[in-house]
Formats: sequence, C-alpha cells, structure tokens
Amino acid sequence: MALKTFVKISNVNNLTDARYCAGMYVNWMGFCLEETNENYLSPEKYKEITAWLSGVSFVAEFEHSHPENILKAIQSYEGIDAIEISEDIHIPMLLNTGKALIYKTLINSPEDISSLISKAEGYRENQVTLLLESSQELLDEKMIPLLATLSQQTQVLLGFGLEASTLETILEQTGVYGVALKGGTEISPGLKDFDELAEILEILEVED
Repeated sequence: MALKTFVKISNVNNLTDARYCAGMYVNWMGFCLEETNENYLSPEKYKEITAWLSGVSFVAEFEHSHPENILKAIQSYEGIDAIEISEDIHIPMLLNTGKALIYKTLINSPEDISSLISKAEGYRENQVTLLLESSQELLDEKMIPLLATLSQQTQVLLGFGLEASTLETILEQTGVYGVALKGGTEISPGLKDFDELAEILEILEVED
C-alpha cells in the first residue's frame, strides 16, 4: 500500500496515532521536542513510541528554540531525520546538521505567499521544505494560483484547507509536494477519534 502524495504527521504524542499512521505509510512523523510546548514529548516517551515503528522518518519539531538548544536537545532522541522550525532567522544555523530542514510558517493572505515566492530560490537551493499553516480553516481561492507558482519553485507541504471533499482537487490545482496533518492527544490510552485523520489518509490511499 502507498499514498498518492507525501504526508507529514505533526504533534504525534501517543502510540495509537504513531502505529496507525505508520501503517498507512506516512512519510514523516513529527514529535515536539520543545520542553515549553504543551505537546512536548520526553526522550523516554519518544523511545517508547518509536521502538514500535519502521518505514517512517522522524521529525524533531520546534517553535522558538535557538539552534544551539535544538542541536543539544536532539542528541537525546535517536533516529531523528529532520528538524522543523518556525523562525526563518534560524535557517542558516541549521543547514549543515545532516538533517533535512522544514520551515513552518503561517499563511493568512495571498501576500504572504507572494513573499515566500520571492525567497523560493533560496529555500530550494538550501533544500528547505516549506510547511504552510494558517489561522484560517479554508483555503482562499486567490491563494491557489500563488501556491502553484510557489510549488513550482520549491518543495511545499500544505497544512491547512485540507477537506476530504476537495482534497484531490486542491492537490492537483496547487501542485504541492505533499500535505501536513496533525495527530493529537488520546481520549484515554488506546482510544482515539480517528475520523478526520483517517478520512484524509483513506482518500490518499492508493488502491492495490
């Protein structure tokens, strides 16, 4: 089994999410390693979860940590393949770590995408993947052609406006490299509402 596009899962903090998503063949699985974040995952919990997984790359997710603290933190987490940050000024300091680099940024207007287009060449040359999120749930139609332009110039993961009914159309229109979805906290150990996450992944599933 495979998925029709590249998929990253963020904020994974429980084995239920992790095993389900790995079983659906997602590409990147993200864990928050920033101690001040409510989704923080300790080295012990990370080891407990990842010991059950195979065939998926692990992403260390940070919001505001300085690169020195990021590099120190990931030493306690075995098997990290990529680092995700939300501060563009930190990009130059993390380019030569041997890890893939993801820059997560908020997009709330077409102008925000235009700004990224002006920097796209640098992102592409440095092999930085853009992960676009938004405070808006829906994707503004004016953003679609701009996303298509940005996606032609650098690698983009779309992390908002992902509805089951329009997902395949959005992927076709924008040409993004893939999508970014979120895990979450279990209702109780082993029990979780997978409806929304599962619906998206099932649409992306390639039939045998």
